[in-house]
Amino acid sequence: MTGDLLNEVVSAIPMPALMVDQTERIIAANTDSRTLLGQNIVGRHFATILRQPQVIDAIEQSLRSKGTAKARHLSNDGAQDTTFEIQCRYMKGVGAVEGGVVLATFQDVTHLEQASQMRRDFVANVSHELRTPLTALMGFIETLRGPAREDVNARDRFLQIMNDEANRMNRLVGDLLSLNRVESEERVRPKEQLELTGLLESTLNSLRPLADDAGVVLKLNAPDAPISLVGDSDQLRQVFTNLIENAIKYGGSGGSVDVLVTISERDAAMRGPAVRVQIVDKGPGIDAVHLPRLTERFYRADSHRSRELGGTGLGLAIVKHIVNRHRGRLRVESDLGKGSVFTVILPR
Repeated sequence: MTGDLLNEVVSAIPMPALMVDQTERIIAANTDSRTLLGQNIVGRHFATILRQPQVIDAIEQSLRSKGTAKARHLSNDGAQDTTFEIQCRYMKGVGAVEGGVVLATFQDVTHLEQASQMRRDFVANVSHELRTPLTALMGFIETLRGPAREDVNARDRFLQIMNDEANRMNRLVGDLLSLNRVESEERVRPKEQLELTGLLESTLNSLRPLADDAGVVLKLNAPDAPISLVGDSDQLRQVFTNLIENAIKYGGSGGSVDVLVTISERDAAMRGPAVRVQIVDKGPGIDAVHLPRLTERFYRADSHRSRELGGTGLGLAIVKHIVNRHRGRLRVESDLGKGSVFTVILPR
């Protein structure tokens, strides 16, 4: 097989690929491998190009054994770390003095590594969130069985704390189940016809006791005409309940939370007819550094205060997935000292 034919074979492989012959030099490389490793790699000793020990060992093993080998190649594309799985296959009868070559292909498995890391982070976060209340419960149970067995006042106080911690775990488990449910349904378009203004009024009525306790006035400003759209009423109620409840808890110091509804025949974000629901508070606002990460699981702009107020760190992640299911958009704007605006944009 001639050098030109070897280059044609390697160029036809739809991933980075190169060939190393018995002289341990790279004799062919396709465009993808040149982009990954450098333009002038043909003719160079493979160890000067592939400097990672596990990769060098795999190619040497394949050359010696005339068999297969594999390894991981770690790199960076300028934006993120990347991981490639290298498969080495021996081809006999070609290369220098027809002594055979090793064909090495590089399969990008970065997305699999990232998914695996996300799963590990998720398990670690859930474990951390559950460990704190569980530790508190175990400590108070031990105290109640020992030193505080006959102390009525301490027993009542500890039982109240235990009840709060158990409720916190219950909320966390509930949000985890809700997140799992909305993620599993995210690709299924809702088909229910609903009236948005009535849904918002019902949501506000259910939250007025919470607002009254916080000294917050809830206001709805919506068009007089009914607003009809296709959606899942239970999930959208969950979205607006979460956002308005957050505005009361974290932005209620401004004294009011406004819900503004506007209709557009051509919304720039949706490139078509849409309705915008804005939840506006006049509280302390959110530092701009936190805004891009607010919808991440377990991310909290103020973790201590969030836990004190019963937050699980999953609410906005649930909101994001529900809005995505409705093919909508979620926008967050905030200035420190001036309050926050959470905007849900839904197609009509």
